[in-house]
Amino acid sequence: MKAAVLTDFGAPLSIQALPDPEPGPGSVVVDVAATGVTGYAANVFNGSRNYPLELPVAPGPGGIGRVRATGPDATRLTVGEWVFCDPTVCSRDDAARPDTILQGWTYRTEAALPLHRLYHHGSFAEQMLVPTENVTPIGDIDAADAGRWTAVGRLLVPYGGLLAGDLRAGETLVVNGATGGFGGAGVAAALAMGVRAVVATGRNVRALEDLARRFGPRVRPVQMTGVEADDRRAIVEAAGGPIDMVLDFLPREATASQVLAAVLAVRPGGRVVLMGGLRGAYGDLALNYNWLMHNDVTIRGKWMYPREAIPRMVGMIRAGLVDLGQFDLTEFGLDEANEAVAHAAANAGPRQLTVLRPERVGRRS
Repeated sequence: MKAAVLTDFGAPLSIQALPDPEPGPGSVVVDVAATGVTGYAANVFNGSRNYPLELPVAPGPGGIGRVRATGPDATRLTVGEWVFCDPTVCSRDDAARPDTILQGWTYRTEAALPLHRLYHHGSFAEQMLVPTENVTPIGDIDAADAGRWTAVGRLLVPYGGLLAGDLRAGETLVVNGATGGFGGAGVAAALAMGVRAVVATGRNVRALEDLARRFGPRVRPVQMTGVEADDRRAIVEAAGGPIDMVLDFLPREATASQVLAAVLAVRPGGRVVLMGGLRGAYGDLALNYNWLMHNDVTIRGKWMYPREAIPRMVGMIRAGLVDLGQFDLTEFGLDEANEAVAHAAANAGPRQLTVLRPERVGRRS
C-alpha cells in the first residue's frame, strides 16, 4: 500500500510503499477513503508539540473508510461496509486503568508503547489496521461524501465533553474558545442536543460572527478582551440568564484568566468541563475553595469521548440534527500530503475541514 510517512521530526512527509496490513483476532483492515488533517499537524510533525511517536510512521488519527477484511472473531462487520475508525485505542488488560494511544498520532506514555507498535500506522495511508472495537458502521454513503464525514472525528471530541458535563435540553452553555476547530464543533453539537443558547467566546470577530450567522439567534457571540472581569460580565450579559455549563477549549497559547472568565460565570450548581490545551504555569487556575464549595460547582477534565458516543453522533447526523454541510471542505490526494498539512495550518477554524483522500489525485475544494 501507499502511505505518507514521517521519517524524522522536522522532515517533510515522504510517499512510500508499505506492506499491506493483515487482520488477526481482534482487528480489522480498512481501506481509507478520507482522513482529516488537523490545523496543528505541522506542529506534531516538526516535533514542537512533543507528541511521542516512534518513527518512521504513517501518521493520521482516525478516518472514514470501507472494511477490507476482518479478523476471525468479527461477528457483525461485513466487507465493503462504510465505517468510522476511532483513533483512541485502549489496552485490554486493565479495564480500570487502561493505557491509551491515538493511533498514528501519539502513544502518550511509555506503558502504551506496545499498543503503538501493534497499531502503528495511522490513516495517511491507503489501508489501516484497526482494533475491531474501534470500527463503527455509519451506513451507506456516497463515496464523494467521505471527506465530509471526517467531521465526525471533530464533532466527537466536544460531544464527549458535553456528555461528561451532562448537558441537557433547554440549558445555557458557554463554549470558551468557540473559534477553534473543536470549539466550533462543540457549538454545533450543543445545538443538536437542544440547548436554549450557546455563548460562543473567542478573539476572532469574523469567526464569531460567522458562527452566529450560520447557526442563528441561539448562538450569542462574545469577543474576549483578555480582561477577566470585563469578559465575565460580557459572557453573563450575552447569556441572558443562568449559565448551566461551561465547555472550555482554549488553546495552549491562552492564559488561566481567560479560562476563569468563563468558569466564574457559571451558576450555583453548574458544571465546568475542561478539554483545552493550557500548559505549565498558564494551566494553574487557582480556584477559590470557598467559591467552589458554597456554589456547589462541579469541575472536571475530559479527554476524548466514550465509545458509545460514536453511534449516537452518527444517529444525530442521520436525523439531520447535525448538518455536515456546515463545514467548508478542501481535499487533497495522498501525494499532496505536505500541501494538505500546510493548508490545514493556514486555514484552521470552526468550519474548515482539510482532508486527505488516499484514492484521489489532486486538490479539490
